[in-house]
Amino acid sequence: MDEKHAEQMRLLGLNIAFYRRARGLTQSELAEAVQISRTHMSNIEARNSHTSLSLNKLLDIADALEVPVKSLFEFRN
Repeated sequence: MDEKHAEQMRLLGLNIAFYRRARGLTQSELAEAVQISRTHMSNIEARNSHTSLSLNKLLDIADALEVPVKSLFEFRN
């Protein structure tokens, strides 16, 4: 992954984890809902992972979490 996007991907993963927990879902449940492995979901949420994420899967995740995709990009400092 390009280093210039690493921090944004880290924050995106943290937001996904935040909304997943707020919905009361496990990583396995969210992974199943968007048809990826639990390991891939874990890597997406990991703070120091360099896992990429397709736009289609990002939209699937937002749908499964019942949040607008823009919410996943509202990074808090």
